[in-house]
This record gives sequence, C-alpha cells and structure tokens, in this order.
Amino acid sequence: MNRLHLRLLALAAGILCLLGPAPLLASPGAHGPNGEHLDGPAAQVAGAGLPSLEAHSELFEIVARLQPQGLAMYLSRYETNEALLGAKLEVEFGALKAQAAYQAEAGTYVVSDKKLLAALDQAGSHALVFTVSAGSDSDLLEGSLAVAPHSEAIHAAPESHALRNGVAIAGGGGLLLVLLAAWRRRSRRNHNTFGAA
Repeated sequence: MNRLHLRLLALAAGILCLLGPAPLLASPGAHGPNGEHLDGPAAQVAGAGLPSLEAHSELFEIVARLQPQGLAMYLSRYETNEALLGAKLEVEFGALKAQAAYQAEAGTYVVSDKKLLAALDQAGSHALVFTVSAGSDSDLLEGSLAVAPHSEAIHAAPESHALRNGVAIAGGGGLLLVLLAAWRRRSRRNHNTFGAA
C-alpha cells in the first residue's frame, strides 16, 4: 500500500466514524472504575434515549428504564452490587400501584400495567416509590423519572436509531468504494504513463 492508499482509507474510516457513531452502552447503576458507588441523589441516567432513573437505599439499588414494552428494572444489593434475583418489587406512582414481574432469563423486573405505563408516558417529572422485599430485608426507594414531551419519539427511538445507523454505514461504505475506485483509476493511469514512456 502506498501513502495515497493509506490516506484514502484513513479518510473513509474517519467519515464512517462521524456518520455512524456506535451508541454508548452503560451497565446499570452509577459506579466508579473500581466498582464503587458514586453517591448522590437519585439521578436520571442516560440510556439509549429512554427515560431512566437510578435510586438506592442502604440495602438496595435500582435502575429503571421506561421502554415500549414496560418499565424495566434492574435490582441489586447496594453494598455488594450483587444482582437481586426473584425479589418482590412494587412500583407506586401517585395513586397507582403495580407489582413487577421477575424475568429470570434477563434478570430484570418489568411492570406492564397499562394504567401505570400510560401515566408514566406523559411528559413531566414523575416521582416513583419502589417497595422491595427480599427474604427478611425490605426497603423503600424513591426516584424521579423525567419524560420529555412527545413521548411517541421514545417508542420510535429504537427503529429510528437503527435506520440512521444503517444509512450512515451504507453511505460510508459507498464513499469508501468511490475513493478506492478513484485510487485504482489513478494508479492505472500512472502505470500506463510510465509504461508508455
């Protein structure tokens, strides 16, 4: 490979990175590089553009995300970060309450109550109370779920992100092919010029 070829490849790779950046995937919970908790009030967590929250007590920690299929939650022990599997988890929002179903395959808890989800889908800051019972331990956790206006965009987010990333990758791949074709033409022209001389 000559210098021009390397420059063209570097340019195409840079354009691909600009057009289709990979989404950042964060694991549940706010922890430092050594697994320590980053203490502070319950805060909104960035997660693929979906409304999210994190809350903890002395015993438990919860990360919740409002997804099209329901309110999905990850539950762990606060001290050890150990996932809490098969606990009882209830979510309360105003006068609405719903029991979360534990999904063993994913290790998550999901609330699919239609009335609660319809209320959470409205724009605003929603104060949620989580009641957790695990063996002899039980506790209440509180957090605020911020939902932006036009929540229909939340439900369309996975499809629109996939479409945008697909178009960006296809466009970047097409640009790479055009650059390589131009490089080959130039190489042939230079080879023919030297051959004729």
